[in-house]
Amino acid sequence: MRVDPNQLYPSPVDQPDDTEAQTRMRSRPVREELTIGEDFVDSTRWLPPRTGIIPRVRFFSTWVNILWAIPIAAVLLLIAIAAAQELRTLPSVQAFIQAYPGDVDAGVDSGFPLWLRLLHFFNLFLIFFIIRSGIQILADHPRIYWNRSCVPGTEWFRFQRRVPRDRVWTSKDDSVSLPGWLGIPGVRHTIGLARKWHFVFDLLWLVNGLIFYVLLFSTGQWKRLVPLSWDVFPQALSAAIQYASLNFPPNHGWTHFNGLQQLAYFVTVFLAPALALVSGLLQSPAISNKLGLAGRLFHRQVGRTLHFFVLCWFLFFIATHVTMVFITGLFGNLNHMFWGVNSTGPAGFLVFCATMLLLVIAWMLASPFTLKHARSIQRSGEEIGGWLKGLGELWNPTNQFSEKDIASFFWPNGVMPKSDAFDALAGGGFSEYVLPVRGLVESPRAFTYAEIKALPKQEQITEHFCIQGWSGIAKWGGIPMRHILEIVKPLPQARFAVFYSFSDGSEGGRYYDVHRLENMRHSLTILAYEMNGRPLSVLHGAPLRLRVENELGFKMVKWIESIEFVEDFRRLGSGCGGYNEDHEFYGYREPI
Repeated sequence: MRVDPNQLYPSPVDQPDDTEAQTRMRSRPVREELTIGEDFVDSTRWLPPRTGIIPRVRFFSTWVNILWAIPIAAVLLLIAIAAAQELRTLPSVQAFIQAYPGDVDAGVDSGFPLWLRLLHFFNLFLIFFIIRSGIQILADHPRIYWNRSCVPGTEWFRFQRRVPRDRVWTSKDDSVSLPGWLGIPGVRHTIGLARKWHFVFDLLWLVNGLIFYVLLFSTGQWKRLVPLSWDVFPQALSAAIQYASLNFPPNHGWTHFNGLQQLAYFVTVFLAPALALVSGLLQSPAISNKLGLAGRLFHRQVGRTLHFFVLCWFLFFIATHVTMVFITGLFGNLNHMFWGVNSTGPAGFLVFCATMLLLVIAWMLASPFTLKHARSIQRSGEEIGGWLKGLGELWNPTNQFSEKDIASFFWPNGVMPKSDAFDALAGGGFSEYVLPVRGLVESPRAFTYAEIKALPKQEQITEHFCIQGWSGIAKWGGIPMRHILEIVKPLPQARFAVFYSFSDGSEGGRYYDVHRLENMRHSLTILAYEMNGRPLSVLHGAPLRLRVENELGFKMVKWIESIEFVEDFRRLGSGCGGYNEDHEFYGYREPI
């Protein structure tokens, strides 16, 4: 029975038909079928644009367009203004405001020192690009869930249409384009590059934050931001009533903030960054699959949801903060933060305009620069953050689930094999399938399918983490890779295992990926031929697919044709460690 690739990829534009790949018999050495990727993003050969929809939030069974938030917020604001103005006519409220005028005198008389002003601007610069790259990452799977299984229709937020029910819809199909001025770089399914921006700027943001915390608590400036009394709450309520009534409390920002400002800054400076860090790490397969019960309760989709809430908080805070700077004394506020003086002259405004010009220029150049210098962005990201992500590979994943946790839906992905040789194997139930294992080994072997199934089988129920953001739990059965290593005995110089697929990548050329041998010895690393108690389907990688439970999904090669042990992978393809690494600028080590 011939496998029809058009049944799985009905859009010929998204998955171009490779006639040569359909007819060749894979007779030449597999290394010759690897291709070298471009060093830039060629939009004519990339996935074609696909627009999403205006974001929607689900309330029970009803989807609500978020644009409704604009008139709703306007009405609520008018109600708040009217209510606050009416409240201020009440003697009891007047007495409350007199007793709690809003001020929280921190006793800071040094103003805003140079270090604080510089770190403030650098933080602003970094957070803008973290937000942009984060939105680009979200656009690769533009749905957010509370449940870990990511079954279509169970998401609570999306900016993509409903998943079609009349055809197979892959997670790559689900990705959407963004305007180049919003995402980085905006082009559909450039998540590899967006992750480089996100993780590098995250690291710089953390370093900037640590320096800020050290200087903050060694200079007394912390008193501005950290509440020292429960009085901060009535003071904050008083300040809120005054702001809402449009009769603002006095602006003493040079020495201290009012209660409402102090609480807002405390959340933004201390709580939100901590939640951003923790919720980001919860999305890591290496970390989540090592946390046991905590990893099962606070799973990846909880992490994505909390991460999204932090994004919303930062956007809300930035918008409110900038608005208040402008309407509560523009020149004075800008002199504080950009010139370091307590005056109302124009100097701070001029410095502000100059720094904003630099930010706008960097903002506009970021996307075209990324598209033109994609390989440099990839390599820089690997140099700066790859080693840190690679630490996750040191952990042997152990987290497993029960039968009741198995997902009712598991997103498909990847380009189906398109060769007569594979179709013939699939038509015969893979009874003629042979797995060559060669390279730097003492005992090269060619395992028949029967021999593979005769080896000791391991079953595991684990969570899959796709680089695009979705997850799903499935039960896998297959051969532990450590048993294969015991049989073929890699030579001392062998450092990597290369897995070649029957399938080509999306741009042509054989799909492959490379793994360190240490990862192949982990207890949950297997070659799976069963999924959920049944023979593995072609859609999900038959006859064999790799399972490496501390890595992201693209590292788990499907439709495995052969395995080779090598000392180095720099001469394979573009030398980046895999097909997606070569062609789509993914990172080689992706346990986070």
